[in-house]
Amino acid sequence: MQTPLLSYYGDDLTGSTDVMEALSSHGVETALFLRIPEAALLERFAHCRAFGLAGTSRSQTPDWMAEHLPSAFAWLKSLRAQIAHYKVCSTFDSSPAVGNIGKAIEIGREIFGKAPVPLVLGAPEIRRYTSFGNLFAAFRGETYRIDRHPVMSRHPVTPMDEADIRKHLSRQTSLKTGLVDIAQLASSNADAATDFAFAEGNDIVLLDVAGTESQAAVGRQLWRKRRSGGQFACGSSGVEYALVREWHRLGLIGEAPAFTGPGPVDRIAVVSGSVSPTTERQIRHALQNGFDGIELDPLALAATESGAALEDAMARGLAALGEGRSVILYTALGPSSDRGNAIGLEDGSRHRIGERLGLLIKELVKRAGLSRAVIAGGDTSSHALGQLSVDALTLRLPLPQSPGSPLCTAHSADPSIDGIEVALKGGQVGLDDYFAMIRGGRTAG
Repeated sequence: MQTPLLSYYGDDLTGSTDVMEALSSHGVETALFLRIPEAALLERFAHCRAFGLAGTSRSQTPDWMAEHLPSAFAWLKSLRAQIAHYKVCSTFDSSPAVGNIGKAIEIGREIFGKAPVPLVLGAPEIRRYTSFGNLFAAFRGETYRIDRHPVMSRHPVTPMDEADIRKHLSRQTSLKTGLVDIAQLASSNADAATDFAFAEGNDIVLLDVAGTESQAAVGRQLWRKRRSGGQFACGSSGVEYALVREWHRLGLIGEAPAFTGPGPVDRIAVVSGSVSPTTERQIRHALQNGFDGIELDPLALAATESGAALEDAMARGLAALGEGRSVILYTALGPSSDRGNAIGLEDGSRHRIGERLGLLIKELVKRAGLSRAVIAGGDTSSHALGQLSVDALTLRLPLPQSPGSPLCTAHSADPSIDGIEVALKGGQVGLDDYFAMIRGGRTAG
């Protein structure tokens, strides 16, 4: 196997496919594994130039991270990729108790060494920007500072109440965070400013990306500052979008490949655990365009004994599919119907919702003979796909109009799952017609 350009661990599944899309759509063929692969499985994808491992750390505690991340990072290091990336959500929503990014970086430094860790969040492709260390994100055509974002400032688990990334991180770790800002990156002294930030005692260095020029500059700095044996980095898919610019400039990769849409299917099944208003609009659009909707009780799914609720949802879903209609099974229709406050985190109840939705989608696919399915919700996807007997994912179709939510091909030892097409959609991602677009196997129109 050739030395990979990049390896990564995604802190949730939709974030992991986001990276795969950013790489594969630019000619860096990527395999995303659902667990650390055995040698034979890895060998099947030896032609790839990047490898990912999908995780769930975004919704986990620091104690969970301390137990599970060292082995994941050690596997990344074993690949000897030029850069090893801990991928986080581009909205950086996290807290000391849940999805602690500072803790993950501390663990990464234990595995990869104590050199400063570059941090990149800005990604214009998905309308995320950092300027002078502050994070901004778009919502319905307008761009907001993240602590004033209509959705992320009110996230039900990890609300973002601080836009200054260095201050936000200081709540999670004692590691010192420096900054290379957009003005420094645009100057003739960009290299010197970057070298200074990496040498003045900083443990983490945030590099601003506010547009294509700063993105190209950051890609150059990331590649220039990489270390022998693998550079550990943290950030959103902005890391990959910056790097592919530099790799293309250096001739390390060729032109972006062409992707052909797979075309329409007659029916798909969707399960959603998202409470996002973006997903709400997508569900409402789908219900107006030939999908049947089945509302699920999240408290019933979260219960230790959820057999009756699962059987009822399965029967209703199969009935709709049997009549030739696509179906969406959802636990919420926007933030106004969120019942998350009644569901605990410590006892695993939240994770059980995703797992039960995974069982639902698996049985619907197998019993109805479906070839395409969707899981909506970042945390939901991470826990749901683990029930689907999928070993790895590769990119089937990037969606330029809805970046970060591509259609993937599933690889599995289970012949009823192997080869199906699955889309994994984060709560904030996608146009209103996303589900119809996936059913149609198209990128727009």
